[in-house]
Amino acid sequence: MASISLGPSPARRDVLAKRIRLLVAATITYNVVEAAVALTAGTIASSTALIGFGLDSVIEVSSATAVAWQFSARDHAVRDAREKTTLRIVAVSFFALAAYVTFDALRALTGTGEAEASVPGIVIAALSLAIMPFLSAAQRKAGRELGSASAIADSKQTLLCTYLSAVLLVGLVLNATLGWSWADPIAALVIAAIAVKEGRDAWQGKGCCAAPAAVAAPSVGAPSDACGRRPECDCCS
Repeated sequence: MASISLGPSPARRDVLAKRIRLLVAATITYNVVEAAVALTAGTIASSTALIGFGLDSVIEVSSATAVAWQFSARDHAVRDAREKTTLRIVAVSFFALAAYVTFDALRALTGTGEAEASVPGIVIAALSLAIMPFLSAAQRKAGRELGSASAIADSKQTLLCTYLSAVLLVGLVLNATLGWSWADPIAALVIAAIAVKEGRDAWQGKGCCAAPAAVAAPSVGAPSDACGRRPECDCCS
């Protein structure tokens, strides 16, 4: 006999949706500031890594804005209907980020341009490394409980910014202290590969398979985890 997997109550879903809206708003606000600082500092220092980081922030704003659009709807059915479109936007953001980071890394490896040391760049990278993991974890937790693939996908976009921040920080510090200009682009290529994977998962709708209300468990013979969701899903806490 099929069991029943109960999702959050309507009241709890409203709380989670509001929390996601606040987290997305905080992410957008910070990334706007981050983009302005990184692009300005990168232009002054002729740093392709900093400019790329600033453009990544712009892409993250587009991803977070898509999620904000989805959760601006008060009606649960409307939010659910916007889920697929939002996932597509998040996925395209990942692909765009991967394409730019790859191009920028290859250009850096060929020795195009020589960046100067940038103290503002080091500061903004360090701040992002400290702030982004908390924003990502909070949104991911709320997205899991709510059963929102788009919220989880956007939280991964924020987490990717953490990796990029670490790469940028190491690259800027090594460039400023040891002159190792190759370290940043090599690590950036790894980040680009991760971005492609996350973009593919978002496009396919992976990451969360929960239904927002009561959902019948899979039929007999269909594997599921402790949450009653398929093994490829990523919603269980």
